[in-house]
Amino acid sequence: MKEELVLKNKLKVARAENNLSQGDLAEMVGVSRQTISSIETGQFNPTAKLALIFCIALDKKFEDLFYFE
Repeated sequence: MKEELVLKNKLKVARAENNLSQGDLAEMVGVSRQTISSIETGQFNPTAKLALIFCIALDKKFEDLFYFE
């Protein structure tokens, strides 16, 4: 039996490093603050496009923000 991979993220940490509120980041990437909250808490996984937009906005590599656990 294969273990299920769960996508995790370090979005909250990266956002804090850039002194951004959830609202600030949401405005930068074109989503709602609630979407940022849902992603940070693992209730929602971003699309590949949105994940890459986060990388650009936060000046991070994909693997710095997203990982499997």
